[in-house]
Amino acid sequence: MTALAVLLIVLGCGAYQYLKGSIFQAVTTIIATILASAVAFGFFEMAADYFISKGSDSKVVPYAQSLCFVLLFVIAFAVLQTAVMQLAKQKVDFGVLPERVGRPILGAFMGLLVSGLLLTALAMAPLPNNYPYQRFDARNPNSESPSKVFLNVDGFVAGWFSMLSKGSLSAIRNPQGFGTVHADFLDQVYLNRHNDSDDISLVVKPGSVRIPSENGAWQAPRGGIKDSAGQAVTPQTGHEIIVVRMEMLRNAVSKTGKFTLGQLRLICKPRDSSGQEGMNIYPIGYFSGANEITTKRLSEKITLERSHFSDVETTKPLDFAFSIPNDYTPVALAFKQNCIMQVPRIVPADQAPPVSPFVERSQAAPGTTTPDEDAAGETFTPPSLNQGSDSPKDPKLSPPTRGLVPQLELNE
Repeated sequence: MTALAVLLIVLGCGAYQYLKGSIFQAVTTIIATILASAVAFGFFEMAADYFISKGSDSKVVPYAQSLCFVLLFVIAFAVLQTAVMQLAKQKVDFGVLPERVGRPILGAFMGLLVSGLLLTALAMAPLPNNYPYQRFDARNPNSESPSKVFLNVDGFVAGWFSMLSKGSLSAIRNPQGFGTVHADFLDQVYLNRHNDSDDISLVVKPGSVRIPSENGAWQAPRGGIKDSAGQAVTPQTGHEIIVVRMEMLRNAVSKTGKFTLGQLRLICKPRDSSGQEGMNIYPIGYFSGANEITTKRLSEKITLERSHFSDVETTKPLDFAFSIPNDYTPVALAFKQNCIMQVPRIVPADQAPPVSPFVERSQAAPGTTTPDEDAAGETFTPPSLNQGSDSPKDPKLSPPTRGLVPQLELNE
């Protein structure tokens, strides 16, 4: 169905330009579309974060990024098209044959851009994981095996902006490109909403989670770690296991405490390269014992509740394990759709702090509540056994990227 929609948009734009347009109009429209898409990609997160921070309980919040992306594109496109119409009032004709050949070709290219931007906006919205198309396996998603839509139109527009932000704009204050902080952008937004639970939020209120500045990441020992089934957990050849500690605030756990491993990604950069391209690494699992890792599918729900906090705890540390290639180094941890935190320098295994085990509560009887949740007036929600499928602004980010991410120093 999605492939058919893309084909109809492409053919429709080509037919419209052939019948009603001109080469000049098609070229100026394509230029306006490209520039407007750069504005949308560059600043949708900045605009969305404002609404997320102001209205965390609003039903519009899950749609904030998608709506801001569309609104920014529409406004920028309308302004640019109006300016072109005012500056070029006389008709420009390149001749009968060039017009007949060039109009539909340029119109079809315009259709590729429009359909790609539309699919990208829908991918950011809180839709079921098979809309606008099934990018990952419904039951067991694999981050390394995404499916692509007809002509890969959404990958084309996202890849184009990644190239723009690290290329022609790379001279502006040594910026971090879109391809670094949002590597495989489409994969991350699809995995962020790939679950079968209605109570898992796609965005998080700013300040709900953080990484400790000291002992926030360390190398795991090369041996002695097992999974919950007693099997040894060993990295594949050329990889090492890195542990990253994410702390969740107690007063935010009711909104943020339900998530999946697919909503958590470690952004890594090559150790010996100054290139902008990053790599997303998703967790193996989380530590549930001193030397034990609980593994889950990327779509399975994890539930952290108030009952996991002691009376004196204001934050709860969660230690996640990642298998990282030896020639890459972690620079940031992204949680859900809108939170990116800088990862501190990696501590060697012999200097690593003790892990903080996290064990999900067993399912409670219907109608029961925990003491902490009774006091807070909240209803206890048991964990689901899902079998489906603030820091200051960084001046080193380029204008189209500064709106995308919080202030991260990724050149370490």
